[in-house]
Formats: sequence, C-alpha cells, structure tokens
Amino acid sequence: MSARGWRVAGWAVGVGGSLVAGYLGLVTGAVPVDVGVGRRSRALGPQAVDIAAPPETVFDVVARPYLGRTPRAMREKLHVLERGSDLVLAEHFTPIAGGRLRAVTVETVRFTRPERIDFRLVRGPVPHVTESFVLSGTAAGTRLVYEGQLGTDLWRLGQWWGGAVAARWEAAVAASLASVKAETERRSATA
Repeated sequence: MSARGWRVAGWAVGVGGSLVAGYLGLVTGAVPVDVGVGRRSRALGPQAVDIAAPPETVFDVVARPYLGRTPRAMREKLHVLERGSDLVLAEHFTPIAGGRLRAVTVETVRFTRPERIDFRLVRGPVPHVTESFVLSGTAAGTRLVYEGQLGTDLWRLGQWWGGAVAARWEAAVAASLASVKAETERRSATA
C-alpha cells in the first residue's frame, strides 16, 4: 500500500473510532449533548397501573430506596448520590445492548407525600426530561399514573434520537411500574 493509502486508511480508522466512541458516549449518557439549539419536545406516557393497596403504601414502596437505605437487590439499578428529607440526587442504571453496556442517568427526585413523585434529568442521553408519578386513591386501592416530557436538540436529528431514547425510556418505566405493583401488592397481602 502506498503512503497515501496508509494515510487514508488511518484517517478512516480515526473517524470511525471517533464516531463509535461518540455514539457509545451518547447512548450511555457519558457524553450528553445539550447545545440549546433546535430543541424538540415529546410526551412520555401516560402509563397507568392500578394497584391493590392504599396510596400511602405505594408511595412508601417507591420512596423507600431513595429516602431510606437502598436494598441490595436494587443497587444494580439505583445509587443515591445525595439524600435530603424530600429531595434526592440519584443515578439510575439501565442495561442496554443486551446487557453489554449500561446507560447512566442522574436525576433529582422530589417527594410530595403521598400523592406525587417528580423526576428531573440532570445528566443522560438527552438534554431534558421531566417525569411524574401521580398517585390517587380508588375504590380498589391506588391508580399510579406516569407522565413526562423529553426534549432533544438539533432539530430532526434530535427528534429521531429522542424517538429512539423515548422507546427505551418508556419500556424501563413500564418495567418499574410492574415491579412497584408486584412489591406493593406483596407487602399489602402480608400485612
């Protein structure tokens, strides 16, 4: 191969490696893109789940890993960085790429007992996310409703990225809601 061929090959490897590193940084939340131009927003949810337990019990199940000691079983999903009486700063870990990688988001979580829990993204794969869990009493127990807003930058490119992130994000929330329902109903049955 000629000297020019080696330069072109080296350039291609460098550009390819940079693109892969940038993509992995973006996907895992290690390199967030928040440039403040071309912001597009989209709704997350709503998702609702009915739970056979009172709102106070549901609230306690959601809040306990944040406000109290994080159970060992949740340490692969949650790490509280700073804890206050009604607000925490927490890292959330989500497996991606078949579990070979994990996305890390840092969020504030605010607790308004017993009817509301609000999340605000500090660092992650998109520049803006706000979410809420709203709990309301029903005849059979509690209705937990999840809703949110996800924002991305860079116009259509960001909109495409937001769609990809939102699908994974909402799937993670659905799994969390199912876990909250199962744990709350298990606790109510044993009480």
